[in-house]
Amino acid sequence: MPEPGHLIRSLTGRPAARNFHSFVINEIGMGVASGSFPAGSTLPGDAEMIARYDVSRTVLREAVKTLEAKGLVEARAKVGTRVLPRNRWNLFDRQVLFWIFHAAPEPGFTDALQEVRAGLEMQAVALAARHAHAEQLRMMRYWLAQAQISSGMVENYGLAVFEIHRLVAEASQNPILRSSTGLSEFALALALRGQMAQGEADFAGARTAHHEALIAALDQGQADQAGAAMAALLAIDRGEKA
Repeated sequence: MPEPGHLIRSLTGRPAARNFHSFVINEIGMGVASGSFPAGSTLPGDAEMIARYDVSRTVLREAVKTLEAKGLVEARAKVGTRVLPRNRWNLFDRQVLFWIFHAAPEPGFTDALQEVRAGLEMQAVALAARHAHAEQLRMMRYWLAQAQISSGMVENYGLAVFEIHRLVAEASQNPILRSSTGLSEFALALALRGQMAQGEADFAGARTAHHEALIAALDQGQADQAGAAMAALLAIDRGEKA
């Protein structure tokens, strides 16, 4: 499972696999997400896959087990490994989101993700306004300062902003919200990629003022004001005027 921030780091280049196991998982996962291995099809047999990826049968089978756990494929004896439709995929899994992101997500998927992300983050910020403690607020200010320093460097800026959102989820004290930050990372990476495509040099733009307002409101326990600041940030990430 990739660590938080893995997707944002990939904006400046696809990370290399750390071992044969992760290499095979990534290659097949990207193939499924991109449609090279379409839903309903059967993956090539073991011999062909072993030759294609130059790995052992053990590595291949462990990779397939991992992909099964993520809902992308289903292996059956004497039948083969079938590619499952997207409605079976674990769309909260960071690695699955990574593959979808780099395989060019369909507009419908992006809209659905933004809708769910908004609901989760607005709930998180409302809870954070009640529960955020001094150390979390201090770290939010630290990461905001890092974001301002690195506003012209997409990877550093993106990681700093993502840490602010992660801290909001952490401050909510809700374990479900804490575990759903992969959606926030996906949406932020998508927004930053759009800014890169437009040739923008300042990735912070209008976000900084809203981040400042968000942290100040959380510090004062002002849920409504914190929610308004978060709503503005979500609108920016959707490409709307905040």
